[in-house]
Amino acid sequence: MMTDPIGDLLTRIRNAGMARHASTRCPSSRQKLAVAQVLGEAGFVGEVAEQEEEGLRILSVGIRYDDAGRALIDGIRRISKPGCRVYVGKDEIPKIRNGLGMAILSTSRGIMSDVKARELSVGGEVICEVW
Repeated sequence: MMTDPIGDLLTRIRNAGMARHASTRCPSSRQKLAVAQVLGEAGFVGEVAEQEEEGLRILSVGIRYDDAGRALIDGIRRISKPGCRVYVGKDEIPKIRNGLGMAILSTSRGIMSDVKARELSVGGEVICEVW
């Protein structure tokens, strides 16, 4: 039984990048799809697609690399965990690596990047940070 599906997605993305895979696949959910789409909009991952195989929804996330063959994601870390949730107000949203990285937040307006949350002036649960 999996206790942290978002953590599993982030680990699969990190491991696929380190192993130089073109993409990674995992069981899909609305929250995982939203997190992957935010990563895609920021340019950290490639194509994000949801497929159905044998009655199960599968999320496929393409891994992006630079010209030297290194994954664009240097690091990805889960912040708010099932046993210890981390919430921030609109004025406390963290800057990751002095603005070179990003945080992904779950807000009352959906899952979004830290930049968009600041624009909309909303706080929420800090899901992860990516750099």
